[in-house]
Amino acid sequence: MKEYIINAPQLQSLKKRVGAVCVWLICWVMWIYLLIPLVTLSSWVLGDKKMINEMRWFGGYKSLLELMQIYCVTLLVMVALWLCWISYRYLRSRVARPLADKIVTDDDLCRFYQVKANELQPCRKATMITVYFDDHGHIVQLEPQSSLNNQQLKNNKSDE
Repeated sequence: MKEYIINAPQLQSLKKRVGAVCVWLICWVMWIYLLIPLVTLSSWVLGDKKMINEMRWFGGYKSLLELMQIYCVTLLVMVALWLCWISYRYLRSRVARPLADKIVTDDDLCRFYQVKANELQPCRKATMITVYFDDHGHIVQLEPQSSLNNQQLKNNKSDE
């Protein structure tokens, strides 16, 4: 199987790394927050003496029902926030983004991606390009596929 995703976390900016860690921590805290009542309830049902005393101390099953209402409201708020986030992202993706003012030339592309101009020109005419990366995520080689090879690939796929 071919790897289509470039696994190079060292290329992420510090801002993205910190953001990913924060989201990871928030998700684990929410997960633990939602599991604690289940552990408490399970211990109480199984007859753990310490948990039975604790349940009596906090008001028995009535406080448990109040706590379950709080958790249901919490889940509903989380679902509502999630749906708002999804709809916001959907509406934001529909907004047309303005075209960039700066026109990028072939020389700019070659300089930015550290590719030779003579490798870039055949890739412009090809319909499919294979790009090879090194361990640091930099382009090592561009391999344009000719349109004849692509047509043969399509024919071979349709024969199968």
